[in-house]
Amino acid sequence: MKNGEDRINEVIKILREFYPKSIAALKFKTPLQILIATILSAQCTDEKVNQITPSLFKKYKTASDFAQADQGALEEEIRPTGFFRNKTKCIINASKKIVADFGGEVPDNMDSLITLPGVARKTANIVLSSAFKKAEGIAVDTHVKRLSWRLGLSKEKDPDKIEQDLLAIVPRKDWLDLNYMLVNHGRKICQARKPDCPKCVLKHMCPSAREFLS
Repeated sequence: MKNGEDRINEVIKILREFYPKSIAALKFKTPLQILIATILSAQCTDEKVNQITPSLFKKYKTASDFAQADQGALEEEIRPTGFFRNKTKCIINASKKIVADFGGEVPDNMDSLITLPGVARKTANIVLSSAFKKAEGIAVDTHVKRLSWRLGLSKEKDPDKIEQDLLAIVPRKDWLDLNYMLVNHGRKICQARKPDCPKCVLKHMCPSAREFLS
């Protein structure tokens, strides 16, 4: 069995071959939009978020717009994404802090981003990689968490601890793309309920594939 560093290098090489143009599935044009979209994506599909955001971003164009939004109106506008009351509070309060502390512009560094209400490392990493092309970490969403376990890259359950395990073995040059490639593979092949191991390009090096295929 290869060690973690050798295995992740082979994983990345293979995933780049099969998912050469991996990008964020959330649709956005500005750092503010990807921040809002990522907050909305919690416990919700990217497809549903992408249905909601075009009209949302047409109405609310700046952080100031979101900061001054009527809470009840915004709740109704994002209701289909689920947990809409909490998400509304996070969006409004994060926008107020962006206006008050960052001149109305979404900050481009981890330390500042995680001071925003509703923004933890996963959201911050997505904003940094997608909007600013900055690699300060690796976003660990449900797909990355699941595939990290199955591939034997981490035994942790906490996303922040999984991220630290990945940062220890993934070359920094691959930090930007790893999340997107794993998400693509998780959606297409390594699904939560029934992974399609026979079709998986990583099955020869996946400890979990032996269990599913046995």
